Amino acid sequence: MEVHRITKDKQRYLDRLLLADEQEDMIHRYLGRGDLFALTQGSKTLAVAVVTDEGAGVCELKNLAVEPAVQGQGYGRQMMEFLAHFYQSAFHTMLVGTGDSPSTLPFYHKCEFSESHRIPDFFIRHYHHPIVEEGVLLRDMVVLKRSLQGREGDS
Repeated sequence: MEVHRITKDKQRYLDRLLLADEQEDMIHRYLGRGDLFALTQGSKTLAVAVVTDEGAGVCELKNLAVEPAVQGQGYGRQMMEFLAHFYQSAFHTMLVGTGDSPSTLPFYHKCEFSESHRIPDFFIRHYHHPIVEEGVLLRDMVVLKRSLQGREGDS
């Protein structure tokens, strides 16, 4: 497996990005200014991610999507670890904003993220229709943070 940084024709990954952020205009807000990565095995794309520079030593994971057929097999975690290592020399903190869904928060906690703060009614205000994940209506955005400095085993 390999992770590739995609610099051209980012729109061809839109169908995959929509797996994690179901509103196209929201994706367009960050895709142009973000770094897009694809985790591939042979000719198959298994996961994609977009990371933006938020300034002051902080980057933000805006999108992390794993193909439904291979979810739960560690590809999201593998992408997350690649990104943490890739960005540790340029940033001290990585943020991610997500909904309060039963499987998403535990995933990020396993990836060394902790809750930073919440943005009240984010999903209600910014999305055209209600977003429901695993039976939970998403209202607030949960912003999580992860230190990229001083990680064990890194130099």
